[in-house]
Amino acid sequence: MPIDNALMRRLDMRHPVIQAPLAGGGDTPDLIAAVAEAGGLGFIGAAYLTPTQIADAANAVRAKTNRPFGINLFAPLRLPDAVDAAPAVERVAPYFAELGLPPAAAPPLAGLPFDAQFAAAIETGASAFSFTFGIVPPAAIDEVKRRSMFLAGTATTVAEAVALEHAGVDAVVAQGSEAGGHRGTFAGPFEAGMVGTIALVPQIVDAVKVPVIASGGIMDGRGIAAALALGASAVQLGTAFLTCDEAGTPDAYKQAILAAHEDGTRITRAFSGRPARGIVNRFMSEIEASADAILPFPLQNNLTRPLRTAAAKQGRAEFLSLWVGQGVRLAHRQSAAALMARLAKETDVALRRVAM
Repeated sequence: MPIDNALMRRLDMRHPVIQAPLAGGGDTPDLIAAVAEAGGLGFIGAAYLTPTQIADAANAVRAKTNRPFGINLFAPLRLPDAVDAAPAVERVAPYFAELGLPPAAAPPLAGLPFDAQFAAAIETGASAFSFTFGIVPPAAIDEVKRRSMFLAGTATTVAEAVALEHAGVDAVVAQGSEAGGHRGTFAGPFEAGMVGTIALVPQIVDAVKVPVIASGGIMDGRGIAAALALGASAVQLGTAFLTCDEAGTPDAYKQAILAAHEDGTRITRAFSGRPARGIVNRFMSEIEASADAILPFPLQNNLTRPLRTAAAKQGRAEFLSLWVGQGVRLAHRQSAAALMARLAKETDVALRRVAM
């Protein structure tokens, strides 16, 4: 049962599957290219990359495929006011020592260089540009439009989706509360943005005229078929790709995903200072017990980065930010091509079953 819609035609997609931007190294050029070659749309999660790294990543993708791919950044964030980092530094000090690291130090009060990142991103040859954590400046939207790039933003409520449409996006990514990783909420309290995918998608579909991309807890063809039935034009999957052979996910991370259950995830600020869903582990539980020692994003993220980097090298999953969605029990270890083929087959079977 072939699927065809305006979004898929615009992005030359054979399957309505988008690999979510996996900022932090999960979305390797091999993974992005494999998804693209299989008929989906792969994304570079460039939020933590320097302009040079953005260019290098895009060149590596282009060397492996001529098909469209996307690039993603965080919207510019207001830096927190000066804060006393001493309690947070003191709280993580024992973990640094346990992993044999130099003593933790107060992170610099510095934001992510959006302007420089954006300038590099639009020169990559990507067909799509997406963003999360807010709305990018009007000048950036105008430049994306001038270059005929497809533009998408993340919403966790109907109000956010409407704001994105008014800003000029070509599609809205509806991020349900089941989604792994950071919450994209920007127009209200994070608690208000905890709306499940199956409830959120049709309400956003009814509220905006642009295509909607469903995200959150979708792991197989049954989830894709359900999202399409709710009115979505495509789906965005993150957790499903983290255990692919081509993913840059550390082995300890992949093993934790394959052993996790749907009730083993939680929203936490422990690793980055911004609410994100991941597998409950030692660091999350112990840091949350002293929540007053958690810095705002991106300071907490900068503070814990050396710890997480060392933990990945040492195979210590108890210190990793194990971002996953609530569909985690459906994860498999396979190649990206095999996953895409399975998703296409499962979606076809699910849609035919519904049509009977």
